[in-house]
Amino acid sequence: MSEQNTDLRETVRQCYAAAAVQVSEGGTACCGPEAIEVDDNFGSTLYAADERDALPAEAVAASLGCGNPTAVADLHEGERVLDLGSGGGIDVLLSARRVGPTGKAYGLDMTEEMLALALTNQKKAGATNVEFLKGTIEAIPLPADTIDVVISNCVINLSTDKPAVFAEMFRVLTPGGRIGISDVVADDELTPPQRAERGDYVGCIAGALSFAEYHQGLEAAGFTNIEINPTHAVADGMSSAIVRATKPTTSQAPSTKAEAKSDSDSCCGVTACCTPAEQATEPATTVVEAKAASGCGCN
Repeated sequence: MSEQNTDLRETVRQCYAAAAVQVSEGGTACCGPEAIEVDDNFGSTLYAADERDALPAEAVAASLGCGNPTAVADLHEGERVLDLGSGGGIDVLLSARRVGPTGKAYGLDMTEEMLALALTNQKKAGATNVEFLKGTIEAIPLPADTIDVVISNCVINLSTDKPAVFAEMFRVLTPGGRIGISDVVADDELTPPQRAERGDYVGCIAGALSFAEYHQGLEAAGFTNIEINPTHAVADGMSSAIVRATKPTTSQAPSTKAEAKSDSDSCCGVTACCTPAEQATEPATTVVEAKAASGCGCN
């Protein structure tokens, strides 16, 4: 990872850490005076009142998303769901209710403060089919072919290596698995400098892909049945969008994706270097086992 990308990731981490601390102290999520402006286009107002009322107040207050991916992911009883960039846990807890006791909802976040807040919210909600993992969305700490549905809420635009994110989603999904994502997407006519003029990186604007770029990135990772539908404007030429796609039941991601990924030699990379004998048959069952340094469930 370049020094610039490392700096951007650290800026994002610090921003969301500050938001988690603020919520823990009784406030609402905010990453400083200018970083994230929470209005009707972002946050808990995008969830139905009955959904908000069923969750701990801190989970609702920590919401910084641009949509409600659980409403479009078509979750079913018994499914395994992974939320990328799970924050205070609002989408994980909602997913856990939808998949029921025979299913499981995982939340992945790189920020210690958000993970601590999410664990507190899990206890308050009494959710037993939930697990929060520490790691980055570019190197998901779970074995291949173990997740039925990947969701995410206004997080992928924050990544400095989106091809790696798309490849990792494809890797962890079971054949026939799907994604249901809310994200900020730019009109195809907007150049990256024009996107940056409309907002900064941690504000979910400058790092947004265009509709064409998003579609091409998912397609290159191996996804099919790709749909990217705007729901509401968040800035001039920028929209919150629902992104859906499917992992084919028989195909595999192009090998070039594994070669392009910086972490491909690791067990958490696209190639999932574990041999069948080394790889666990089930996702890691504790945060300690599943964190990024664990080897993605390898024995």
